[in-house]
Amino acid sequence: MTKRHDTSVTPFLMFTGKAEEAMEFYVSLFAGARIEEIQRWGAGEPGAEGSVKIATFSLNGQQVMCTDSPPVHDFTFTPSFSFYVSCVEEDELDGYCSALSAEGKFLMPPDNYGFSTKFAWVEDRFGVSWQLNLP
Repeated sequence: MTKRHDTSVTPFLMFTGKAEEAMEFYVSLFAGARIEEIQRWGAGEPGAEGSVKIATFSLNGQQVMCTDSPPVHDFTFTPSFSFYVSCVEEDELDGYCSALSAEGKFLMPPDNYGFSTKFAWVEDRFGVSWQLNLP
């Protein structure tokens, strides 16, 4: 196998009807975040017409791809994959905690767990996991 330096690696999130809502929510949280491209399922295609076939958005320079999968699978998101957000100020971490935990849940509520000043692990309303850290 040839190892290439120009091969890209991008996180990919699979939703079943909530991809656009999730992207809009995520880009609303981070300064400079944006939805870069959305391709939609058309009439007669496997996905619900108008839903996200494939999309790309960026969060603080990190590209993320997502889709609305036509079939519902026996699996969903797991906390073993998460977005790790290193915060600069405590009020930033608290704001992310508040927004991401709304209709979601804390896996580890905000606290000092000994490895940082303040840390929280949140599963948002879409089932995506976020680790929020204040070093």
